[in-house]
Amino acid sequence: VVFSTSLINRDGGVYADPDALDWERTARHHVAFGFGIHQCLGQNLARAELEIALGTLLRRLPGLRLAAPAEEIPFKPGDTIQGMLELPVAW
Repeated sequence: VVFSTSLINRDGGVYADPDALDWERTARHHVAFGFGIHQCLGQNLARAELEIALGTLLRRLPGLRLAAPAEEIPFKPGDTIQGMLELPVAW
């Protein structure tokens, strides 16, 4: 799992805690795929891939869960691209 913390809707004028990675954050007007003439051409494909992949994974493994407390998951340090060093799961 790799994600860019510089692209996680960090607008302090919109979100109470903009620097926190909040999976439950409702981000209706984000610009993660750009905006206007700078809009990403692949955004619909990326959304479809995520919806299909995650939907299929959760249907096939309905008991999928973390095998360790979330606060114990080790992350690779970095400024732009960060990721988990491991993600122990069970099902």
